[in-house]
Amino acid sequence: MTLFAVFIALVFCYSLVSGRLERTPVTAPIVFTTAGMMVYLVTAELHFPAGGQEVFLRLAEVGLVLLLFTDASRTDLQVLRHIRNLPVRLLSTGMLLTLLLGALGALGVFRHLSIWEAGILAAILAPTDAGLGQIIVSSPRVPMKIRQALNVEAGLNDGLSVPFLLFFIALAGPGAQNHGASLWQFILEQLGFGTLVGAGIGLLGGWLLGRAHCKQSVLESWSQLGVVALPLLCLIASEAVGASMFIAAFVAGLAVQVGFKPAGQHSVEFTEEWGQIINLSVFFLFGLLVGRNWQHFTVAHGVYALLSLTVVRMLPVAIALRGTRLSRATVLFMGWFGPRGLASIVLGLVYLEHGAQHPGEATIRLAVMATVGLSIFVHGFSAAPGINLYAASLAALDANAPEQQEAEASPRRTD
Repeated sequence: MTLFAVFIALVFCYSLVSGRLERTPVTAPIVFTTAGMMVYLVTAELHFPAGGQEVFLRLAEVGLVLLLFTDASRTDLQVLRHIRNLPVRLLSTGMLLTLLLGALGALGVFRHLSIWEAGILAAILAPTDAGLGQIIVSSPRVPMKIRQALNVEAGLNDGLSVPFLLFFIALAGPGAQNHGASLWQFILEQLGFGTLVGAGIGLLGGWLLGRAHCKQSVLESWSQLGVVALPLLCLIASEAVGASMFIAAFVAGLAVQVGFKPAGQHSVEFTEEWGQIINLSVFFLFGLLVGRNWQHFTVAHGVYALLSLTVVRMLPVAIALRGTRLSRATVLFMGWFGPRGLASIVLGLVYLEHGAQHPGEATIRLAVMATVGLSIFVHGFSAAPGINLYAASLAALDANAPEQQEAEASPRRTD
Protein backbone atom coordinates (compact mmCIF):
# COMPACT_ATOMS: atom_id res chain seq x y z
CA MET A 1 0.00 0.00 0.00
CA THR A 2 2.91 2.36 0.73
CA LEU A 3 4.33 1.87 -2.76
CA PHE A 4 0.90 2.53 -4.25
CA ALA A 5 0.62 5.77 -2.27
CA VAL A 6 4.09 6.86 -3.44
CA PHE A 7 3.15 6.17 -7.06
CA ILE A 8 -0.14 8.09 -6.85
CA ALA A 9 1.65 11.03 -5.24
CA LEU A 10 4.21 10.93 -8.05
CA VAL A 11 1.45 10.96 -10.69
CA PHE A 12 -0.04 14.07 -9.03
CA CYS A 13 3.33 15.84 -8.82
CA TYR A 14 4.18 14.98 -12.42
CA SER A 15 0.84 16.37 -13.60
CA LEU A 16 1.74 19.73 -12.07
CA VAL A 17 4.87 20.10 -14.22
CA SER A 18 3.94 17.94 -17.23
CA GLY A 19 3.54 20.98 -19.50
CA ARG A 20 7.04 22.22 -18.77
CA LEU A 21 8.60 18.77 -19.05
CA GLU A 22 6.88 18.30 -22.41
CA ARG A 23 9.20 20.97 -23.82
CA THR A 24 12.32 19.19 -22.51
CA PRO A 25 14.05 15.88 -23.38
CA VAL A 26 12.86 14.46 -20.04
CA THR A 27 10.10 11.95 -20.78
CA ALA A 28 7.54 10.44 -18.44
CA PRO A 29 9.20 6.96 -18.52
CA ILE A 30 12.50 8.61 -17.51
CA VAL A 31 10.85 10.35 -14.56
CA PHE A 32 8.95 7.30 -13.28
CA THR A 33 11.83 4.88 -13.76
CA THR A 34 14.19 7.22 -11.93
CA ALA A 35 11.63 7.72 -9.19
CA GLY A 36 11.28 3.96 -8.72
CA MET A 37 15.05 3.59 -8.44
CA MET A 38 15.33 6.42 -5.95
CA VAL A 39 12.44 5.16 -3.82
CA TYR A 40 14.13 1.80 -3.37
CA LEU A 41 17.61 3.23 -2.79
CA VAL A 42 16.39 5.80 -0.26
CA THR A 43 13.85 3.55 1.47
CA ALA A 44 15.26 0.05 1.12
CA GLU A 45 12.64 -1.48 3.43
CA LEU A 46 10.01 -1.05 0.69
CA HIS A 47 10.50 -4.56 -0.65
CA PHE A 48 8.63 -5.94 -3.63
CA PRO A 49 5.47 -7.55 -2.19
CA ALA A 50 4.87 -11.30 -2.20
CA GLY A 51 3.36 -12.34 -5.51
CA GLY A 52 4.45 -9.01 -6.93
CA GLN A 53 6.08 -10.60 -9.97
CA GLU A 54 2.77 -12.03 -11.19
CA VAL A 55 0.96 -8.75 -10.56
CA PHE A 56 3.75 -6.91 -12.36
CA LEU A 57 3.44 -9.27 -15.33
CA ARG A 58 -0.32 -8.81 -15.63
CA LEU A 59 -0.05 -5.06 -15.31
CA ALA A 60 2.65 -4.91 -17.98
CA GLU A 61 0.65 -7.19 -20.30
CA VAL A 62 -2.46 -5.01 -20.04
CA GLY A 63 -0.44 -1.86 -20.62
CA LEU A 64 1.29 -3.29 -23.69
CA VAL A 65 -1.94 -4.72 -25.13
CA LEU A 66 -3.67 -1.34 -24.83
CA LEU A 67 -0.70 0.45 -26.32
CA LEU A 68 -0.44 -1.90 -29.31
CA PHE A 69 -4.16 -1.66 -30.04
CA THR A 70 -4.04 2.12 -29.85
CA ASP A 71 -1.07 2.44 -32.16
CA ALA A 72 -2.65 0.07 -34.68
CA SER A 73 -6.05 1.76 -34.57
CA ARG A 74 -4.55 5.07 -35.60
CA THR A 75 -2.36 3.58 -38.33
CA ASP A 76 -3.57 4.78 -41.73
CA LEU A 77 -4.52 1.61 -43.65
CA GLN A 78 -4.01 3.29 -47.03
CA VAL A 79 -0.49 4.34 -46.09
CA LEU A 80 0.18 0.88 -44.65
CA ARG A 81 -0.79 -0.79 -47.93
CA HIS A 82 1.51 1.58 -49.79
CA ILE A 83 4.57 1.06 -47.55
CA ARG A 84 4.09 -2.63 -46.65
CA ASN A 85 7.50 -3.40 -48.15
CA LEU A 86 9.31 -1.61 -45.30
CA PRO A 87 7.61 -3.36 -42.34
CA VAL A 88 8.02 -6.73 -44.08
CA ARG A 89 11.75 -6.13 -44.45
CA LEU A 90 12.10 -5.07 -40.82
CA LEU A 91 10.02 -7.97 -39.51
CA SER A 92 11.68 -10.68 -41.61
CA THR A 93 15.33 -10.06 -42.47
CA GLY A 94 15.75 -7.43 -39.78
CA MET A 95 14.10 -9.51 -37.05
CA LEU A 96 15.99 -12.72 -37.80
CA LEU A 97 19.35 -10.94 -37.99
CA THR A 98 18.59 -9.15 -34.71
CA LEU A 99 17.98 -12.50 -33.01
CA LEU A 100 21.17 -13.93 -34.50
CA LEU A 101 23.40 -10.98 -33.61
CA GLY A 102 21.81 -10.69 -30.17
CA ALA A 103 22.61 -14.33 -29.43
CA LEU A 104 26.15 -14.08 -30.81
CA GLY A 105 26.74 -10.93 -28.77
CA ALA A 106 25.48 -12.68 -25.64
CA LEU A 107 27.82 -15.62 -26.21
CA GLY A 108 30.72 -13.22 -26.72
CA VAL A 109 30.06 -11.09 -23.63
CA PHE A 110 28.73 -13.78 -21.28
CA ARG A 111 30.90 -16.83 -21.90
CA HIS A 112 29.05 -18.98 -19.36
CA LEU A 113 25.70 -18.83 -21.18
CA SER A 114 24.62 -21.78 -23.30
CA ILE A 115 23.53 -21.28 -26.90
CA TRP A 116 19.87 -21.54 -25.94
CA GLU A 117 20.22 -19.13 -23.00
CA ALA A 118 21.84 -16.65 -25.39
CA GLY A 119 18.85 -17.13 -27.67
CA ILE A 120 16.51 -16.40 -24.76
CA LEU A 121 18.26 -13.10 -24.06
CA ALA A 122 18.21 -12.17 -27.76
CA ALA A 123 14.49 -12.96 -28.06
CA ILE A 124 13.59 -10.89 -24.99
CA LEU A 125 15.44 -7.85 -26.33
CA ALA A 126 14.48 -8.21 -30.01
CA PRO A 127 11.17 -6.27 -29.93
CA THR A 128 11.07 -2.49 -30.01
CA ASP A 129 8.74 -0.36 -27.91
CA ALA A 130 6.01 1.76 -29.48
CA GLY A 131 5.53 3.66 -26.21
CA LEU A 132 9.12 4.87 -25.82
CA GLY A 133 9.13 5.75 -29.51
CA GLN A 134 5.83 7.61 -29.36
CA ILE A 135 7.42 11.00 -30.00
CA ILE A 136 8.94 9.57 -33.19
CA VAL A 137 5.81 7.95 -34.64
CA SER A 138 3.69 11.00 -33.87
CA SER A 139 6.03 13.75 -35.10
CA PRO A 140 4.87 15.42 -38.35
CA ARG A 141 8.52 16.26 -39.08
CA VAL A 142 9.20 12.58 -39.73
CA PRO A 143 7.81 11.32 -43.07
CA MET A 144 4.62 9.29 -42.72
CA LYS A 145 6.30 6.40 -44.52
CA ILE A 146 9.02 6.14 -41.86
CA ARG A 147 6.69 6.69 -38.92
CA GLN A 148 4.22 4.02 -39.95
CA ALA A 149 6.97 1.51 -40.75
CA LEU A 150 8.48 1.91 -37.26
CA ASN A 151 5.02 1.78 -35.69
CA VAL A 152 4.04 -1.44 -37.45
CA GLU A 153 7.41 -2.99 -36.63
CA ALA A 154 6.99 -2.16 -32.94
CA GLY A 155 3.42 -3.47 -33.00
CA LEU A 156 4.28 -6.88 -34.41
CA ASN A 157 7.84 -7.75 -33.43
CA ASP A 158 6.98 -8.47 -29.80
CA GLY A 159 4.46 -11.09 -30.87
CA LEU A 160 6.97 -12.51 -33.33
CA SER A 161 9.51 -12.82 -30.52
CA VAL A 162 7.22 -14.92 -28.32
CA PRO A 163 7.47 -18.24 -30.22
CA PHE A 164 11.26 -17.89 -30.43
CA LEU A 165 11.43 -17.15 -26.70
CA LEU A 166 9.27 -20.14 -25.74
CA PHE A 167 11.21 -22.39 -28.11
CA PHE A 168 14.57 -21.36 -26.62
CA ILE A 169 13.20 -21.78 -23.08
CA ALA A 170 12.13 -25.32 -23.95
CA LEU A 171 15.54 -26.18 -25.40
CA ALA A 172 17.45 -24.61 -22.51
CA GLY A 173 15.53 -26.57 -19.89
CA PRO A 174 16.41 -30.02 -18.55
CA GLY A 175 15.34 -32.88 -20.80
CA ALA A 176 15.05 -30.55 -23.76
CA GLN A 177 15.88 -33.37 -26.15
CA ASN A 178 12.59 -35.04 -25.16
CA HIS A 179 10.53 -31.91 -25.60
CA GLY A 180 7.97 -32.56 -28.30
CA ALA A 181 7.06 -28.99 -29.13
CA SER A 182 8.57 -27.40 -32.20
CA LEU A 183 9.18 -23.86 -33.32
CA TRP A 184 6.64 -24.22 -36.10
CA GLN A 185 3.98 -25.31 -33.64
CA PHE A 186 4.69 -22.24 -31.52
CA ILE A 187 4.52 -20.04 -34.61
CA LEU A 188 1.16 -21.50 -35.65
CA GLU A 189 -0.37 -21.11 -32.22
CA GLN A 190 1.09 -17.74 -31.32
CA LEU A 191 0.99 -15.92 -34.64
CA GLY A 192 -1.69 -17.75 -36.60
CA PHE A 193 -4.23 -17.96 -33.81
CA GLY A 194 -3.29 -14.47 -32.64
CA THR A 195 -4.03 -13.05 -36.08
CA LEU A 196 -7.37 -14.88 -36.27
CA VAL A 197 -8.41 -13.76 -32.78
CA GLY A 198 -7.44 -10.15 -33.47
CA ALA A 199 -9.09 -10.03 -36.88
CA GLY A 200 -12.28 -11.61 -35.59
CA ILE A 201 -12.65 -9.36 -32.55
CA GLY A 202 -11.59 -6.24 -34.47
CA LEU A 203 -13.89 -6.77 -37.46
CA LEU A 204 -16.92 -7.81 -35.41
CA GLY A 205 -16.37 -5.19 -32.74
CA GLY A 206 -15.80 -2.45 -35.32
CA TRP A 207 -18.92 -3.43 -37.23
CA LEU A 208 -21.06 -3.40 -34.07
CA LEU A 209 -19.64 -0.05 -32.94
CA GLY A 210 -20.18 1.42 -36.39
CA ARG A 211 -23.79 0.24 -36.47
CA ALA A 212 -24.43 1.56 -32.96
CA HIS A 213 -23.08 4.99 -33.90
CA CYS A 214 -25.09 5.10 -37.12
CA LYS A 215 -28.26 4.38 -35.12
CA GLN A 216 -27.12 6.85 -32.41
CA SER A 217 -27.73 4.22 -29.75
CA VAL A 218 -24.41 4.73 -27.95
CA LEU A 219 -23.58 7.58 -25.59
CA GLU A 220 -20.41 9.49 -26.50
CA SER A 221 -19.08 8.99 -22.99
CA TRP A 222 -19.23 5.22 -23.51
CA SER A 223 -17.49 5.20 -26.89
CA GLN A 224 -14.04 5.07 -25.35
CA LEU A 225 -14.93 2.15 -23.10
CA GLY A 226 -16.54 0.27 -25.96
CA VAL A 227 -13.39 0.59 -28.08
CA VAL A 228 -10.99 -0.20 -25.24
CA ALA A 229 -12.95 -3.33 -24.35
CA LEU A 230 -11.80 -4.89 -27.64
CA PRO A 231 -8.06 -5.24 -26.80
CA LEU A 232 -8.98 -6.60 -23.37
CA LEU A 233 -11.18 -9.18 -25.10
CA CYS A 234 -8.16 -10.02 -27.26
CA LEU A 235 -6.10 -10.62 -24.13
CA ILE A 236 -8.71 -12.97 -22.63
CA ALA A 237 -9.42 -14.86 -25.86
CA SER A 238 -5.72 -15.23 -26.67
CA GLU A 239 -4.95 -16.83 -23.33
CA ALA A 240 -7.85 -19.25 -23.84
CA VAL A 241 -6.53 -20.54 -27.20
CA GLY A 242 -2.79 -20.17 -26.56
CA ALA A 243 -2.33 -17.29 -29.00
CA SER A 244 -0.17 -14.18 -28.77
CA MET A 245 -2.22 -11.46 -27.10
CA PHE A 246 0.14 -8.85 -28.53
CA ILE A 247 -0.35 -9.93 -32.15
CA ALA A 248 -4.10 -10.18 -31.52
CA ALA A 249 -4.29 -6.67 -30.04
CA PHE A 250 -2.35 -5.07 -32.90
CA VAL A 251 -4.33 -6.89 -35.60
CA ALA A 252 -7.58 -5.95 -33.86
CA GLY A 253 -6.51 -2.30 -33.87
CA LEU A 254 -6.05 -2.46 -37.64
CA ALA A 255 -9.25 -4.44 -38.27
CA VAL A 256 -11.55 -2.30 -36.12
CA GLN A 257 -11.08 0.61 -38.53
CA VAL A 258 -12.88 -1.30 -41.28
CA GLY A 259 -16.21 -0.95 -39.51
CA PHE A 260 -15.52 2.01 -37.24
CA LYS A 261 -13.06 4.60 -38.53
CA PRO A 262 -13.08 6.85 -35.40
CA ALA A 263 -11.73 3.94 -33.30
CA GLY A 264 -8.24 5.45 -33.26
CA GLN A 265 -9.48 8.73 -31.83
CA HIS A 266 -11.40 7.04 -29.01
CA SER A 267 -8.59 4.64 -28.11
CA VAL A 268 -6.02 7.45 -28.06
CA GLU A 269 -8.22 9.51 -25.76
CA PHE A 270 -8.40 6.62 -23.30
CA THR A 271 -4.72 5.65 -23.36
CA GLU A 272 -3.62 9.26 -22.96
CA GLU A 273 -5.56 9.26 -19.69
CA TRP A 274 -6.06 5.91 -17.93
CA GLY A 275 -3.82 3.80 -20.14
CA GLN A 276 -0.91 6.14 -19.45
CA ILE A 277 -1.21 5.44 -15.73
CA ILE A 278 -0.87 1.70 -16.34
CA ASN A 279 2.23 2.15 -18.48
CA LEU A 280 3.87 4.56 -16.06
CA SER A 281 3.19 2.21 -13.14
CA VAL A 282 5.15 -0.46 -15.03
CA PHE A 283 8.12 1.88 -15.46
CA PHE A 284 7.89 2.84 -11.77
CA LEU A 285 7.95 -0.82 -10.72
CA PHE A 286 10.76 -1.47 -13.20
CA GLY A 287 12.75 1.29 -11.51
CA LEU A 288 12.18 -0.44 -8.17
CA LEU A 289 13.60 -3.67 -9.59
CA VAL A 290 16.64 -1.87 -11.00
CA GLY A 291 17.21 -0.20 -7.64
CA ARG A 292 16.98 -3.54 -5.88
CA ASN A 293 19.57 -5.10 -8.19
CA TRP A 294 21.93 -2.18 -8.80
CA GLN A 295 24.77 -3.77 -6.79
CA HIS A 296 24.73 -6.84 -9.05
CA PHE A 297 25.28 -5.01 -12.34
CA THR A 298 28.72 -5.41 -13.90
CA VAL A 299 30.61 -3.87 -16.79
CA ALA A 300 29.61 -6.89 -18.91
CA HIS A 301 25.91 -6.05 -18.50
CA GLY A 302 26.59 -2.47 -19.61
CA VAL A 303 28.63 -3.62 -22.61
CA TYR A 304 25.88 -5.97 -23.77
CA ALA A 305 23.23 -3.26 -23.30
CA LEU A 306 25.27 -0.91 -25.49
CA LEU A 307 25.74 -3.60 -28.15
CA SER A 308 22.05 -4.45 -28.09
CA LEU A 309 21.00 -0.85 -28.74
CA THR A 310 23.59 -0.22 -31.45
CA VAL A 311 25.17 -3.03 -33.50
CA VAL A 312 22.52 -5.67 -32.75
CA ARG A 313 19.74 -3.28 -33.79
CA MET A 314 21.28 -0.99 -36.39
CA LEU A 315 23.21 -3.46 -38.54
CA PRO A 316 20.16 -5.71 -39.23
CA VAL A 317 18.07 -2.64 -40.09
CA ALA A 318 20.73 -1.41 -42.53
CA ILE A 319 20.87 -4.83 -44.20
CA ALA A 320 17.07 -5.17 -44.30
CA LEU A 321 16.67 -1.76 -45.98
CA ARG A 322 19.20 -2.38 -48.75
CA GLY A 323 17.66 -1.70 -52.15
CA THR A 324 14.96 0.67 -50.86
CA ARG A 325 16.85 3.79 -52.05
CA LEU A 326 16.33 5.36 -48.62
CA SER A 327 19.04 7.83 -47.60
CA ARG A 328 21.76 6.98 -45.11
CA ALA A 329 20.18 9.44 -42.69
CA THR A 330 16.89 7.54 -42.85
CA VAL A 331 18.56 4.15 -42.37
CA LEU A 332 20.54 5.52 -39.42
CA PHE A 333 17.41 7.14 -37.95
CA MET A 334 15.34 3.95 -38.23
CA GLY A 335 18.20 1.87 -36.86
CA TRP A 336 18.80 4.02 -33.82
CA PHE A 337 15.19 4.53 -32.82
CA GLY A 338 14.42 0.95 -31.88
CA PRO A 339 13.97 1.46 -28.11
CA ARG A 340 13.53 -1.45 -25.71
CA GLY A 341 10.82 -0.97 -23.13
CA LEU A 342 7.44 -2.47 -22.23
CA ALA A 343 7.69 -5.38 -24.65
CA SER A 344 11.06 -6.52 -23.30
CA ILE A 345 9.85 -6.08 -19.72
CA VAL A 346 6.84 -8.29 -20.47
CA LEU A 347 8.91 -10.95 -22.25
CA GLY A 348 11.44 -10.89 -19.42
CA LEU A 349 8.66 -11.57 -16.94
CA VAL A 350 7.28 -14.31 -19.19
CA TYR A 351 10.73 -15.92 -19.10
CA LEU A 352 10.90 -15.73 -15.30
CA GLU A 353 7.42 -17.25 -15.11
CA HIS A 354 8.08 -20.12 -17.57
CA GLY A 355 11.83 -20.61 -17.23
CA ALA A 356 13.08 -23.68 -15.39
CA GLN A 357 15.77 -22.05 -13.23
CA HIS A 358 18.42 -22.01 -15.94
CA PRO A 359 22.03 -21.52 -14.77
CA GLY A 360 22.19 -18.23 -16.64
CA GLU A 361 18.90 -16.84 -15.34
CA ALA A 362 20.53 -14.13 -13.21
CA THR A 363 22.69 -12.98 -16.13
CA ILE A 364 19.71 -12.83 -18.47
CA ARG A 365 17.62 -10.93 -15.93
CA LEU A 366 20.32 -8.34 -15.24
CA ALA A 367 21.20 -7.91 -18.94
CA VAL A 368 17.54 -7.24 -19.78
CA MET A 369 17.23 -4.68 -16.98
CA ALA A 370 20.46 -2.97 -18.03
CA THR A 371 19.39 -2.77 -21.68
CA VAL A 372 15.87 -1.52 -21.01
CA GLY A 373 17.12 0.95 -18.41
CA LEU A 374 19.75 2.34 -20.76
CA SER A 375 17.21 2.55 -23.59
CA ILE A 376 14.72 4.49 -21.50
CA PHE A 377 17.30 7.21 -20.93
CA VAL A 378 19.32 7.34 -24.16
CA HIS A 379 16.33 7.09 -26.48
CA GLY A 380 14.32 9.50 -24.37
CA PHE A 381 17.04 12.15 -24.31
CA SER A 382 17.95 11.68 -27.98
CA ALA A 383 14.43 11.70 -29.44
CA ALA A 384 13.91 15.44 -29.91
CA PRO A 385 17.50 16.19 -31.04
CA GLY A 386 17.36 13.17 -33.34
CA ILE A 387 14.19 14.43 -35.01
CA ASN A 388 15.78 17.85 -35.51
CA LEU A 389 18.89 16.38 -37.13
CA TYR A 390 16.84 14.05 -39.28
CA ALA A 391 14.51 16.82 -40.43
CA ALA A 392 17.54 18.91 -41.41
CA SER A 393 18.94 16.02 -43.45
CA LEU A 394 15.59 15.53 -45.18
CA ALA A 395 15.57 19.16 -46.26
CA ALA A 396 18.83 18.60 -48.11
CA LEU A 397 17.54 15.59 -50.07
CA ASP A 398 16.57 15.71 -53.71
CA ALA A 399 12.87 16.17 -54.44
CA ASN A 400 12.78 12.69 -56.02
CA ALA A 401 14.04 10.97 -52.86
CA PRO A 402 11.61 8.32 -51.52
CA GLU A 403 11.28 10.14 -48.21
CA GLN A 404 10.34 13.42 -49.87
CA GLN A 405 7.83 11.86 -52.23
CA GLU A 406 6.14 9.95 -49.46
CA ALA A 407 6.09 12.98 -47.18
CA GLU A 408 4.23 14.97 -49.80
CA ALA A 409 1.94 12.25 -51.12
CA SER A 410 0.90 10.54 -47.91
CA PRO A 411 -2.56 11.35 -46.59
CA ARG A 412 -2.66 12.90 -43.14
CA ARG A 413 -4.80 11.67 -40.28
CA THR A 414 -6.85 14.35 -38.62
CA ASP A 415 -7.70 12.33 -35.56
